[in-house]
Amino acid sequence: MKIVVLVSGGGTNLQAIIDGINNKTIRNTEIVEVVSNNANAYALTRAKDNGIPGKCISPKEFADRDDFNKALVEEMDRVSPDLIVLAGFLVNIPAEMVAKYEGKIINIHPSLIPSFCGKGFYGLKVHEGALKRGVKITGATVHFVDEGTDTGPIILQKAVEVKPDDTPETLQRRVMEEAEWVILPKAIDMIATKGNI
Repeated sequence: MKIVVLVSGGGTNLQAIIDGINNKTIRNTEIVEVVSNNANAYALTRAKDNGIPGKCISPKEFADRDDFNKALVEEMDRVSPDLIVLAGFLVNIPAEMVAKYEGKIINIHPSLIPSFCGKGFYGLKVHEGALKRGVKITGATVHFVDEGTDTGPIILQKAVEVKPDDTPETLQRRVMEEAEWVILPKAIDMIATKGNI
């Protein structure tokens, strides 16, 4: 199975996927390209260090959003992946791409959907929201991408305990280590070995 990983930042989930492929916990899978909307994303360095083609397609490089959307869809068509993995990609996916690759785009979100998801809930904001609300359990969700924000069918979820002295940063780190880096590789392996969920 050929996958493209879309990233915006450090690429810790990308690293979890690379590690999973290398240690065979993700089977039948090859990352054919890493695409970032941020030229300075460390994820592109991770890709390069692992011999994976990397590319930056940034909205800033285009006259308008339509041109960016078109470029992103054209790049996916060029690479022709079996699965597109959003691993901390902080750009809205074009509707045309969602329609064209229906059932072939998955996303990792750092909460137990339907809590702390949707518009405005990304990165640290998710964990700030969880702490502000006083929840005792949070976690991460891998889901298929549809035309909504964090509304597609859920594939896997994993719970993480919130500790009394947590800060958004400590909680973010623990959700990554205990949930995101576990369930994203697992979901990819499930799709690669079963064909569909």
